[in-house]
Amino acid sequence: MAVEVLTTADGRAKTAVSHAHAATWRAARAAGTPIAIGRAAPPDQPARPARPDLLDPRDVPQRKPGSPEGRLALLHAVAHIELNAVDLHWDIIARFSDTAMPIGFYDDWVKAADEESKHFNLMCDRLEAQGSHYGALPAHAGMWRAAEDTADDLLGRLAVVPMVLEARGLDVTPNMIEVFKRAGDKDTVAALNVIYAEEVHHVSYGSKWFNFLCGRDNRDPTPVFHGLVRRYFHGALKPPFNEEKRAESGMPPDFYWPLAAGS
Repeated sequence: MAVEVLTTADGRAKTAVSHAHAATWRAARAAGTPIAIGRAAPPDQPARPARPDLLDPRDVPQRKPGSPEGRLALLHAVAHIELNAVDLHWDIIARFSDTAMPIGFYDDWVKAADEESKHFNLMCDRLEAQGSHYGALPAHAGMWRAAEDTADDLLGRLAVVPMVLEARGLDVTPNMIEVFKRAGDKDTVAALNVIYAEEVHHVSYGSKWFNFLCGRDNRDPTPVFHGLVRRYFHGALKPPFNEEKRAESGMPPDFYWPLAAGS
């Protein structure tokens, strides 16, 4: 199931497959059906549509968020992030199936992938309502780098993807919501509020399973996290941090402040 999502190129089609497989998983779990996780070989790169053009982060045009063009660019950027998140969450299921994990690990990442699929479609709906679409603008080519860098390290993947990249979303989304409130775009505000609430859960899944693995190996999670982020994440973490939502997701300040820019 995970590999089918990863090898589906079109964004809307990818999320439809993701939703379908998540529903199958939930039904099997609700019925108490015995589940064998199985093995499959995920692709090094997920299938993607021909557009958007993927650029080096330094080459992606910067637009002022207060302008209509800037708000469209923000929506496009969030859609791109959410599509990558769909692939990242199915990839963690397929890529690390040789590591014995409780069934709850799969429950969490299937749910996260299902929600990211909803988030991508919410952003596409908002783009299309304003006469645009996903693929109309260039996008960040570096989104999959975290997956490539941590392809052989489950702890590293948990540290960098949910606990750094998705936690960053908790920091920046409130300001994004304010941009659309000021523009009077109630539908986009509603969509972003859904994303904001659910991303807390995704960060918490990362924190939960990171701490589980550290505990199973009798390792102190804080220095392990610091070492993995310094190894795999390219650059310092950028304050200000949303300490309330990070705490809600199971990330205490001593995890991220020592990694902050200027610390």
